[in-house]
Amino acid sequence: MSKIANTEYPVLDVIRNRWSARSFSEKQITPEQLNTLFEAASWAFSANNAQAWNYIYAFNGSEGFDKLVDCLMPGNQTWAKNASVLLLNIADKWMGDRPYNAAKHDVGAANATLALQATSMGIFSHVMGGFSSAKAIETFGIDTEKQEPVVMIALGFLDDADKLEEPFRTRETAPRTRKSIEEFTKQA
Repeated sequence: MSKIANTEYPVLDVIRNRWSARSFSEKQITPEQLNTLFEAASWAFSANNAQAWNYIYAFNGSEGFDKLVDCLMPGNQTWAKNASVLLLNIADKWMGDRPYNAAKHDVGAANATLALQATSMGIFSHVMGGFSSAKAIETFGIDTEKQEPVVMIALGFLDDADKLEEPFRTRETAPRTRKSIEEFTKQA
């Protein structure tokens, strides 16, 4: 299935081809492929090069994967359990002795570069806010004075949308849309 974005202005193909899939095949991501994605994330821009991003990850079939699935909201569990890899993304709250106010921004930049690298490799990613932060903190012993869970990410190779239950099947095949540039920009 192809869901290439229909853009008004020319953008890179890797951007036009990136979308948040939910239907994942049984084909597994290799540790080398996952490390390539983490390498891409490591090169995202960040305030003072602090690199506030952290990832807890697990491959499908492992105990860690089951723990990550258990942190997801039920709606996400139904399809994300078929991903090859799950990531829990965590932001550092401090830059030295001061609050790291750009941490979530920098985490988002790392996730974007990871997702674009994945797209270039034929790997699909789906970022999810639908998870229990409290459960993730408890399960993985996250020190909330220093760090904060931000999102979870499912990674895998694309499969047929027909294997999904509704409403996810319809969402998987629906055309991609975005706000017009005029809706989110304003010239100063």
